[in-house]
Amino acid sequence: MAISTLQKLSSQIHRLPSLSIHHSKSLIYRSSAISTASSASAKVSDRIVKLSAIDIDGRKREIVGLSGHTLLKALTNSGLIEPASHRLEEIDACSTECEVYIAEEWFERLPPRSYDEEYLLKKYSRGRVLNKHSRLGCQVVLNRDLEGMVVAVPEPKPWDIP
Repeated sequence: MAISTLQKLSSQIHRLPSLSIHHSKSLIYRSSAISTASSASAKVSDRIVKLSAIDIDGRKREIVGLSGHTLLKALTNSGLIEPASHRLEEIDACSTECEVYIAEEWFERLPPRSYDEEYLLKKYSRGRVLNKHSRLGCQVVLNRDLEGMVVAVPEPKPWDIP
């Protein structure tokens, strides 16, 4: 059934004088490639979120992330968090190696911590007082409203150092 339908459509296309199958395919490929390339670059530039990160030496660095990606991904791509230290972006496998401190003026703009995030931050605080600005980088999803956000990357915990 499907083959006969395709054969009918093919014969109808060949009958049209202005459209041969070869000519129409090249037009389709060229137009779709142009629209895909221009729309893809526009979409990426629209998704860029510029942030400031303070590294463990106290230096402020500009980092770039994409809207919809996690803060962890932006910090990893910029070299502030070791990629091997956090292989999964799933909270079930988390040991809080991606803990960051969010500047006070930005903390309120984020959605509240989930129960799981709160639990893990308290669990791995190991008796220290939990910093109220602590968040897991793998749980903070970037968006354009967070443009300019300031985060601090704390020193690794002794049990995180290989």
